Order: sequence, then structure tokens, then C-alpha cells
Amino acid sequence: MASIRHEIVVDASPERVWDVLRDVGAVHERLLPGRVTDTRIEGDQRFLTFPDGHVIRELIVAVDDDARRLAYAVVEGARPPLEHHHATFEVRPEGDGAGRLIWTADVLPDSSAAEVGVRMEYGVREMKRAIEAGERS
Repeated sequence: MASIRHEIVVDASPERVWDVLRDVGAVHERLLPGRVTDTRIEGDQRFLTFPDGHVIRELIVAVDDDARRLAYAVVEGARPPLEHHHATFEVRPEGDGAGRLIWTADVLPDSSAAEVGVRMEYGVREMKRAIEAGERS
């Protein structure tokens, strides 16, 4: 199983970064506006709609406020297609008033790791911009 990890420092308090991440029903508004056009929650499932109409179904595994950790799994609609996907977001303090966002994903097949890694790298930069923009407004 391939494991992919991206870390980025966000110029916002760890509490603010966590507040955005834990708001699992507002991905399209607070975390990835423009990249995700709609978010729908049904029980422990989250449905993300993209500008081209594609929908990804995720299982929200855990939202741990004490650890500032969100665990989820893509169960349908992954691009590239995956046999297995489990990921976590963690937020840690970083210096004076900033937060470190850590995104880790375990995927199968291993051959999908490069493409998933590029998408995650791009995505984490988009998240940083969105969170920082929300912090300034």
C-alpha cells in the first residue's frame, strides 16, 4: 500500500485551520471553493460534487476535536480509480499563530500513488489559500 503525505504551514491559527477542516459539510464554501461546487452529508457519508458534475462519495470515519484529526475514506468515484483509499487531516501548532496542516493518504494500487500525490500537493496549496483568505476577511 502506498502512503502519501503532504504538510503545509497555514498563516492562520491552528484553531481556525481545524474549524475549517472539521466543517465537513462546507468543503465547497470554506476549504476548496471552486474546486468543489457542492457538499452533501447523509449520515456518515459525504458527497463532493466537482465542476464537471463528477461526484465522489466519502465515509467520514472520525472527527476528533481533541487531536484535531479528521479521518475519511473515498468509497466511490475516486480519480484515478482506487481499490482502497483512507486519509487523515491533522492540524498542529506551528510557530507564532500559524497551523501546520498534515494530509496523509493510504492508497491501493501502489501505481496510483504518483497521480494521487500530485493531486494532493495541488489540493493542499488550494486549501492553504482558501483558509488564509477566510482568515483575512
